[in-house]
Amino acid sequence: MFRNRFTLPEDKACGVGLGNFDGLHRGHMALINTLINECQLNDLHSVVYTFMKHPEHILRKKLYTPLIMTTDHKAKVLEKTGLESLCFQEFDEEFSRMSPESFVEDILVRKMRAKLVVVGFNFHFGYMGKGDTDLLRQMGNQLGFRLVVIPPVKVREEIVSSTIIRQYIMKGKMEKAFELLGRHFSVPGKVISGTQVGRTLGFPTANMIPERCLVMPAIGVYITRTMYQGKWYNSVTNVGHRPTLNYDTKVTLETHMTGFDGQLYGQDIEVFFLKKLRDEKRFSNRDELIHQIQLDLLQAEKFRNT
Repeated sequence: MFRNRFTLPEDKACGVGLGNFDGLHRGHMALINTLINECQLNDLHSVVYTFMKHPEHILRKKLYTPLIMTTDHKAKVLEKTGLESLCFQEFDEEFSRMSPESFVEDILVRKMRAKLVVVGFNFHFGYMGKGDTDLLRQMGNQLGFRLVVIPPVKVREEIVSSTIIRQYIMKGKMEKAFELLGRHFSVPGKVISGTQVGRTLGFPTANMIPERCLVMPAIGVYITRTMYQGKWYNSVTNVGHRPTLNYDTKVTLETHMTGFDGQLYGQDIEVFFLKKLRDEKRFSNRDELIHQIQLDLLQAEKFRNT
């Protein structure tokens, strides 16, 4: 029924956090921290129950919702929180037709032996989203589990939500996204072989084609930081189509890592977006492009030193 990162214990009841958790923003982390603390106080096994894919990918096929995080990225972040188990549900047509009552009885109570359930204030579940916190509380009273509902988390009077964060990312407003996420938006991936043009210009780049499911920052040049093998590198990243050199219809990430001079092809890196520097431009020749890259690096250094 679901894929487990860890096996649920047979001799211990569980506290279960429910949600999609895309982005693992400040609101999600408030829920997860509450879950962990409550489980420790009540001798329960803490587990997050979430989905392999965003439910809207099944429910609204023509309106694709880009993700802030891949499933693997989400799992890696969750595993560092202190959770004891992580369950990923395959959200398919059959699962989408499960009634709210069946979900509570068959999965929460029978399969997961939940004695505590923690959800967000706007949580809905079951067929057509008919289940809500009122139903959960009512069934919890009947079936023997306690419900904790996390109120909205606000930053500067704005309710934190994955939808708003996606909008900020797509507009290139990385500082606003940071405020709501609680950390910098990042794109992990494997470095692919490029055209070597950046190296010939004097600015070698690590190139990635991001997964199609991910939300992408607005086309442009960004101040970034890049993690490689546990070490941080200051970097500048172009998100776009390389208009001056060899226009590509695919969106690519080209990252110049300051102070790194090695071979990265096939290696895993993670690029963290700090601030948008400028829109992508088309230059009339390579000299103009080189001059602009030098200016970008100077601006990035100035930003880091402020």
